[in-house]
Amino acid sequence: MVQDKVALITGASRGIGRSIATALAAKGAKIVAVDIDLAATEEFVAELKAAGTEAVAVQGNVTNPDDVEQMVNVAKETFDRIDILVNNAGITRDGLLLRMKDEDWDAVLTVNLKGAFLCTRAVSKLMSKQRNGRIINIASVVGQMGNAGQANYCASKAGLIGMTKSNARELAKRNVTVNAVAPGFIATDMTDALPEKVREELAAQIPLERLGSADDIANAVLFLASENSGYITGQVIGVNGGMYM
Repeated sequence: MVQDKVALITGASRGIGRSIATALAAKGAKIVAVDIDLAATEEFVAELKAAGTEAVAVQGNVTNPDDVEQMVNVAKETFDRIDILVNNAGITRDGLLLRMKDEDWDAVLTVNLKGAFLCTRAVSKLMSKQRNGRIINIASVVGQMGNAGQANYCASKAGLIGMTKSNARELAKRNVTVNAVAPGFIATDMTDALPEKVREELAAQIPLERLGSADDIANAVLFLASENSGYITGQVIGVNGGMYM
């Protein structure tokens, strides 16, 4: 499926990004793990290498064009190409609209949307020359349906969905597909820290009556990264247990 493909994943040191990198590595991909936390990324890459995966750790802030250029350069110098880009890096700064600070709005839009733009712009130049590539953006169900207290996050993820469709149209002639995965409520360290009652209330909103796992998201990304998805572009794959249809 992705044997010997080179995958660059942002926000790769933990959570969904880590699961995506692990799933791709398990199927034979070479991994460029990017994260702002270098120590955690190097530790993760050491685990991948111990399991037999070719991998490299890169410290990078996706909002910094120089860092993004460095990510691409490291990938090219190490593996000579990039076949798969997963724009996963993201942050939240939740708050009700009337109380939301300008800096919280700006921070979320800059990381979640501009960061994906910068990475896509840089990597798509290489993929266009290769005449092949897979770009996968990690959006969110709240970018489709909204969520109180997350105007900034919802806007960033809705923008990412729009950018996915636009970029898919532009890059199709170069045989580069661009798709998005929109996770629903996923079990993470953050949700694990919530009271049991709150987690039950979250699950009650989901037809499948459970939170998703990071592996559920990784499996969708794995499909979109593979040759099996060659005729799919500009799409949003909802992995949400049915909470948004």
